[in-house]
Amino acid sequence: MHEEVQHPCVQHKLAIIRDSETGHKRFRELATEITQFLCYEALKNVRTREVSVMTPVAEANCRKIDTDIVVVPILRAGVGMLDGILDLLPTARVGFVGLYRDEETATPISYYDRFPPQTNGGTCIIIDPMLATGGSTNAAVDLLKRHGATDIVVICIVTCPEGLAAVEAAHPDVVVYTASVDSHLNERKYIVPGLGDAGDRLFGTSS
Repeated sequence: MHEEVQHPCVQHKLAIIRDSETGHKRFRELATEITQFLCYEALKNVRTREVSVMTPVAEANCRKIDTDIVVVPILRAGVGMLDGILDLLPTARVGFVGLYRDEETATPISYYDRFPPQTNGGTCIIIDPMLATGGSTNAAVDLLKRHGATDIVVICIVTCPEGLAAVEAAHPDVVVYTASVDSHLNERKYIVPGLGDAGDRLFGTSS
């Protein structure tokens, strides 16, 4: 299952972040801003509890989030989205998954993972700017589930039908939130039109 967030502010920022003339500083800022919008949507059904607080005028019945939030960036590009969520949820815990794509087979290879104990029983948010083949996302979900996670959502800036189909087939219980479902994957397994190499554009490592 997936949800494409069509809010005009998201789509406006998406147009700028796609532009090849957008430099790495602005790219990072836009990734943060888009992530915040997507996070609002991804957490719209998060568990809450009723609380009572005293305002300067009277007692008010309110609601607070009633689950641990664990944010899991897929290294390295996912780190570029992390501040966007932590700005909204500064008490969220952070886990990490290190994966890279074998350029010959396009399959993910894991080299690192580290999760807080709250992964088991909390709400886990996997973040990665691009969900392409779905291999890295599925590998991250597999790792989280092995650590006890049962409530997992994915936030990406862009994806494509091939990647969504792969995730939905392997993990139908995981919802993907994205700013755009792009056309297709090319022969190099890059999203078209996509963003280019999101990691390089985030960190200024492109040649």
